[in-house]
Amino acid sequence: MTQKPIVIVGAGLVGSLLAILLGKRGYTVKVFERRPDMRKTRQYAGKSINLALSDRGIRGLRLAGVLSDVMKIAIPVYGRSIHQIDGNVVFQPYSADGKCNYSVSRAEINFTLMDLAEQLPTVSFHFNEKCVDVDFTNTTVSFENTETKKITSESAEVVFGADGAFSAVRLNMMLKNDRYQYQQFYIETGYKELIIPPDTNGNFRLNNYESLHIWPRKEFMLMALPNPTGDFTCTLFMPFEGKNSFEQLKTKEQVKQFFETYFADAVPLMPTYLDDFFKNPTSSLVTVRCYPWVIGKVALIGDAAHAITPFYGQGMNAGFEDTVILMELLEKYNGDWSNTLQEYQVLRKKDGDAIAQLALDNFVEMRDKTANPQFILQKKIEQWFYKLHPDKWIPLYDMVTYRPDIRYSEALQRGYYQDQIMQEVLHLPDIEKNWAIPMVEEFILKRLEIKPFQYN
Repeated sequence: MTQKPIVIVGAGLVGSLLAILLGKRGYTVKVFERRPDMRKTRQYAGKSINLALSDRGIRGLRLAGVLSDVMKIAIPVYGRSIHQIDGNVVFQPYSADGKCNYSVSRAEINFTLMDLAEQLPTVSFHFNEKCVDVDFTNTTVSFENTETKKITSESAEVVFGADGAFSAVRLNMMLKNDRYQYQQFYIETGYKELIIPPDTNGNFRLNNYESLHIWPRKEFMLMALPNPTGDFTCTLFMPFEGKNSFEQLKTKEQVKQFFETYFADAVPLMPTYLDDFFKNPTSSLVTVRCYPWVIGKVALIGDAAHAITPFYGQGMNAGFEDTVILMELLEKYNGDWSNTLQEYQVLRKKDGDAIAQLALDNFVEMRDKTANPQFILQKKIEQWFYKLHPDKWIPLYDMVTYRPDIRYSEALQRGYYQDQIMQEVLHLPDIEKNWAIPMVEEFILKRLEIKPFQYN
């Protein structure tokens, strides 16, 4: 009998990478996407946050053999440039080891992965196909063509719901399975995309372009990530309602006054910000937790399983890591999908919940703490101690971003404990003046003896 295809619902980042990984292993893969071909419509425009590619995501791209293709559209980012309200700019490196993330356009990396997947002879894409039903007993998916309204069904070996935070596959799981666990919640903050274009010579308008620029203002903030084309994709995060919120900015004069008050040094760099503000949509930020991720041979992956807020830059990386774990398990079980999928959800559910919490925590850090002198001191002490004892302490950001050998759930646990120690350190007498001294080192070492972690 001819082997049934693997059906992937959703042609986004994770769905496209998964198609490449499976296609290169000889599987017949059919990818169904409810939207038109995004490469032709440029549908991402005005509703995107630049993505920070880091080690977990890089591992997935390397496994698929497409890392060099993606790096052509990426630019290294080595830390945060914090724009204080008085105009001063403070650079905070991501890592004491000089490690970096890579800024990539969500649209461009998606288009690149789709192009590479389509080059494989066993992979095909089908656009304008909306998932309307999933038969979990027979592993069959029904689609409605959004143009012709024709209903078709695909019988599959395995179905992957890679269709994002508002997954139709997950909705079918909820509707057809008793006691399905599902939770979604929105933070009070929304976002709007803006742009800092290149100058007349095509160069970056910000001097330190290899960094994430942040204008932290407690309840709200502006961010900017560089693109290889010389521009910055900017994102304004602020509450939907209340003081200094989207609901308060109704006219161009109100927006102009707001930006000149809180982002004065950014205004000269953004000649179209007033038009962009009203042209681009205001979008919401949702976190999704659900279980199970697998019913029969239908599985959720990426945002469909664990949509998170963007504040740790790990949404794409977490989804790509899903595919790595999946491929490792498929090899472990010699192509047995039932065992592969069951262990996949057991492993990844805990980590999906952990990175969701870490992302929410990091929002508070970026918005409220990055300009706080105590927080800046804490980071200096952590980096200093890490250099002295890398076998006993790794900063939380490094664990999450640069150490894929440490699970998100482990990083969360270790990070919380290390932060407890640091809060004690910050209360030591004269710590602002005397922190890089043996007494502080011994204090931290004794605290770590209570609950030691060993790093390789």
